[in-house]
Amino acid sequence: MIHIKDLKNGLDIFKALSSSVRVEIINLLSTNERMNLNEIAEHLKLTNGAVTMHIRKLEDSGLIKITSAVGRHGIQKICYLNEDSLTVDLRKKDIEEHLYEYDIKVGHYSDYHIEPTCGLATKDSIIGEFDDPRYFADPKHIHADILWLTKGYVEYRIPNYLNKNEEFRELQFIMELGSEAPNYNHNWPSDIHFFLNNIELGYWTSPGDFGETKGHCNPSWWPPNLNQYGQLKLLRINHEGTYMDGSKISDVTIDEINLTSKSDIKFKLAVSEHGNSGGLTIFGKHFGNYEQDIIARLIYDVVK
Repeated sequence: MIHIKDLKNGLDIFKALSSSVRVEIINLLSTNERMNLNEIAEHLKLTNGAVTMHIRKLEDSGLIKITSAVGRHGIQKICYLNEDSLTVDLRKKDIEEHLYEYDIKVGHYSDYHIEPTCGLATKDSIIGEFDDPRYFADPKHIHADILWLTKGYVEYRIPNYLNKNEEFRELQFIMELGSEAPNYNHNWPSDIHFFLNNIELGYWTSPGDFGETKGHCNPSWWPPNLNQYGQLKLLRINHEGTYMDGSKISDVTIDEINLTSKSDIKFKLAVSEHGNSGGLTIFGKHFGNYEQDIIARLIYDVVK
């Protein structure tokens, strides 16, 4: 996620998006995950030279990345989106922002209920055996960097270090998520529900369980026929409601959770048997496309 807090700092990105051709390239990459220059030129009916100029501007702005790969006709330039989402703050905040931020390992859950297909792994090896929920109780689970399940939930305890004169303003959770299909399937929708202290915040529908190309952070031993990467998502709950990547998913507010400096904070991700029951995969620092664990951010105000 690219977050622009000051319009002047976003000038390079705004200039890159000022061209309809470059916007169309972004659309192509969002649909096709990654493409080489020849494929982009063919789709847009432009010369390779013209496409190269547009690609360079998008790369300079940080919107896309380019890697080299060996193809049948020599070295190819492969393009893919650098981030999944872009947010812009149009109004400067007068209130000073105070926050705590924590990295929560994918395997550091405090409670769970798991139904196969399922599994978990560290950056070095699979924990136990595939499709056996018993291994979610293995002590090594705290080191897991990826886990997946078809139905059930995992719940994480988030540290709360607020003082008596501090009040919660917003909670944010940033995580790489996907569905869970046998092997992988890009068209495998799944309703992933989010809970805070057992109050449902809403859900996001993952479009699929992504494979075909290796996740950028995946260890070399990770089998190519399994989940490879997900989408980076930002979940926010504040006084106005609950939002996913800036879009409101429910009217549940942080006031309804009634958090204080003494509150436990329990964050749950769940998939039920109702709706799109396509499972859940959570990617940590050593798997997927983003080198991060689950990020929990607590934003608060100081009461004078």
